[in-house]
Amino acid sequence: MSTRVYLFTAILLIFSCKPETGNQFSISSPNGSITLSLNLEAGKPTYSVMVDGVPLIRPSALGYQLRGIPDLVGPFSVRQKAENEIEETWSPVWGQEKQIYSHSNQLKVELVENRSPNRSMNLFFRVFDDGIGFRYEIPDQEGLDSLFISSELTEFNFAENANCWWIPADYNSYEKVYTRSLLGDLLDSLHTPLTMETPKGHFISIHEANLTNYPSMTLKPSADDSLKLICDLVPWPDGDKVKAQVPMLSPWRTIMIGSDARDLLASRLILNLNEPNRLDDVSWIKPMKYIGIWWGLHIGKETWVQGEHHGATTENTKRYIDFAAENSIQGVLVEGWNHDWERYGQDRAFKFTQPYDDFDIAEITRYAKLKHVSLIGHHETGGEAPYYDEQLEDAFAFCRKYGISAVKTGYARTSIEPIGETHHGQWMVQHYRRVVEMAAKYKVALNVHEPVKPTGLSRTWPHMMSREGARGMEWNAWSEGNPPSHTCILPFTRLLAGPLDYTPGIFDLEFNQFKPDNRVHTTLAKQLALMVVIYSPLQMAADLIENYEGQPAFQFVRDLNIDWDETRYLKAEIGEQVAIARRHGEEWFLGAITNEKERDLRLPLDEILDSVMVAECYTDAGNTNWESNPYPMLIKSYLASPSDTLRVKMAPGGGLAIRFRPLHAHKDKFPSITDLRRDQFVQNL
Repeated sequence: MSTRVYLFTAILLIFSCKPETGNQFSISSPNGSITLSLNLEAGKPTYSVMVDGVPLIRPSALGYQLRGIPDLVGPFSVRQKAENEIEETWSPVWGQEKQIYSHSNQLKVELVENRSPNRSMNLFFRVFDDGIGFRYEIPDQEGLDSLFISSELTEFNFAENANCWWIPADYNSYEKVYTRSLLGDLLDSLHTPLTMETPKGHFISIHEANLTNYPSMTLKPSADDSLKLICDLVPWPDGDKVKAQVPMLSPWRTIMIGSDARDLLASRLILNLNEPNRLDDVSWIKPMKYIGIWWGLHIGKETWVQGEHHGATTENTKRYIDFAAENSIQGVLVEGWNHDWERYGQDRAFKFTQPYDDFDIAEITRYAKLKHVSLIGHHETGGEAPYYDEQLEDAFAFCRKYGISAVKTGYARTSIEPIGETHHGQWMVQHYRRVVEMAAKYKVALNVHEPVKPTGLSRTWPHMMSREGARGMEWNAWSEGNPPSHTCILPFTRLLAGPLDYTPGIFDLEFNQFKPDNRVHTTLAKQLALMVVIYSPLQMAADLIENYEGQPAFQFVRDLNIDWDETRYLKAEIGEQVAIARRHGEEWFLGAITNEKERDLRLPLDEILDSVMVAECYTDAGNTNWESNPYPMLIKSYLASPSDTLRVKMAPGGGLAIRFRPLHAHKDKFPSITDLRRDQFVQNL
């Protein structure tokens, strides 16, 4: 990996150790649009935020409630403060662009209590042009060793009501359908990212960055102010929120801020608040498309358990490897390969070095290597995290021995062991990190299902490539399914936290042979578009491979390259429509999706093109509808120039996918892309 970092740290103000008498400090973003103020009213700290001179967040409390000792809430005096500018350009191992620019102004304030025992607490604030981050530090100090935090008292006290997109704070799951409601009407605690749109046109996302040895943050409405949200950490079984040793550094509390929904999509604030890459060798970390023995398990065609319909057999896995090798797919996932799926839900069930008898691991990995296809392993724990811990070293050594390049982990149970722990508490955050560190030791990439939410750690640990942590495709196989609007909300909510393994690419949208009462709630064109819109460096084409054979639309999947050089956000209306274009080399791939509404999409192509290109288009036909007629698709190539405006109809629940490739020496004659809408109408006739 080539990384160039330019770091400028200019200390502007440093005060002596004598406590300062002033009680208000402000710091602004590099462009001056966002100003954060810290105020000590009667010695108690609060922060507030202004955007373009307009209040966004009113004075909001900071501090800690502690068990067994006095709370860290003040009154404080300022021992010293420092401001510095931080500017860097860094290159991710993989991502939505090849270089990321970070520029912020930082304020560090060292506080000391005005009363005995005069404990210290430091506050860090970083203000970017696209938002802010702040965190607590409890420094090393005499008389303070262990900390038992009962509550983090951080508030987000908004200046005006706003539309919110949210899911409830289930401590064991993020797999919910999003609700839209007014901030002032919220009654339930909720997960982050929480996305908001204010009447003054500000778009906001509250989340956290660099979640390390600390519980996940949820938010609860205040009982005394309908526009105030309060940090509510996921607890330990005994009620403590954080068990820590001094010195302690909290995660960053983050507030993305933009004047357009596209600003949220473009923000890299979460990544920029994480530490640089810790891995010396990253040559083994490869973005890839993959297929797998997976969807057939959810629709009931195959079983995880060994038997007549077992999916993970040697023969079936080789069939998937062959298909991958023939269709520019780099990886094959296999679930149900290891012993004890029949004991799912029982104690100490899964073993991660013991394949079923009909799964010849040596032969399969030999064959995959011969075909230049990566094998993706699967570690389903059933929520038994301690038993997984016991096997962790052996499990990843097994992967290294057989050349398994990546592993999908799972914690698919409503509770976690040890009893009383939850997916999002501090104990599990520590467990997930142990898995990340062990995987790094054996050079195995990770795709974590039933995870703690992403908080930008893929910058520090780039083999932590993708996560679930959302209501994904499989819900269409065994529930009422995901509504068409769901994927038009995810880019503005869950995906702001990090990559999502949504597993798109289903071509048989109704699968009546196996589940006649279930279906996928999109058109076929939208399934292609989702592979561009929903970002993941491990991107699955999730359907049965027999459903791809003979399908002209599968050419888009073959052509798709998911290691991006640049990304542009073209349309963004939360819950309504999204259009995103991503570039790899000389080629652009565009994906656009809509909710339940039919929509005329207009996109000036000078936003992405600087020369005439061939546009290979996969669009809904004139009579397509997700509910009654999801399959008709127009597939045709056109000439597209920067002066053109793409005009295309997206069907209800529909979308479009386009590959733009260089014209070069092509002698074929293509119609102008301005004819695309007419062609849709002709096909409808």
